[in-house]
Amino acid sequence: MWRLVSAALALFGALLSPALAQQQPQRSECLAMANTAPRAVPVAFRQATAAAEVEITYVGHSTYFIDTPGGLRIATDYSGAYQIGRLPDVVTMNRAHSTHYSLFPDKRIPHVLHGWGEDGKPAIVSERIGDTFIRNVTTDIRRYFGDDAGTDMIRDGNSIFIFEVAGLCIGHLGHLHHKLDDSHFAQIGRLDIVMVPIDGTYTMSLDGISEITKRLRASVVLPMHRFATPLDDFMRRIGQQFEIDRRLERSFRMSRDALPSKPTVIILDGV
Repeated sequence: MWRLVSAALALFGALLSPALAQQQPQRSECLAMANTAPRAVPVAFRQATAAAEVEITYVGHSTYFIDTPGGLRIATDYSGAYQIGRLPDVVTMNRAHSTHYSLFPDKRIPHVLHGWGEDGKPAIVSERIGDTFIRNVTTDIRRYFGDDAGTDMIRDGNSIFIFEVAGLCIGHLGHLHHKLDDSHFAQIGRLDIVMVPIDGTYTMSLDGISEITKRLRASVVLPMHRFATPLDDFMRRIGQQFEIDRRLERSFRMSRDALPSKPTVIILDGV
């Protein structure tokens, strides 16, 4: 009798376990790497790096395409205004202004991730889509309308998005409007590639974004919002510890093993 009860309980537990597993929060390997000793890489990341490459394409303004080894295409700050090739499978948006989001994206895009929440609540993004784990870190955003435009801040009104794929930690700082404090850096964790707004006006000051770039110390820095700032100004502020790599192509491929040994700003073709 006891054996029958034990078998029934075991079967019931086996049926429940997939549902329980789905309820468990996803684990960020980039945060795990940030909390370990320098150069320590979790086993899961080492296994993922064998010839696994992502392709990154500068589409325009603050939109980059990230094409993953599993065939997923991600678009950052997607408004629909910039398009190269096929539609993305995943789009992230921030609501700074209409060039960074769309309330009516193409219905064929299966995953639309907003960097803002509803009813004054912060957005919470923490999910695995295909071969990529995507999460967000909320930031505040300036108001652009009304008598207090440009001064009053909407708390947690926007997001930094982080994409963990092929052993790489890729961050998109979004339309950042303020300096980051220690809690932000702790939530971001380690970044191998970071996309940084360098306009110095519509987002935050060039000095401020340069300090953030230096502290993150990602192996690859990809400037965006490039319309207002001479690149030489940005390079002068981040210092001689960063190399500069100007390219005639819109795209490049990167694996974890191919990351440059010295932090490098890669300038891709585009506007």
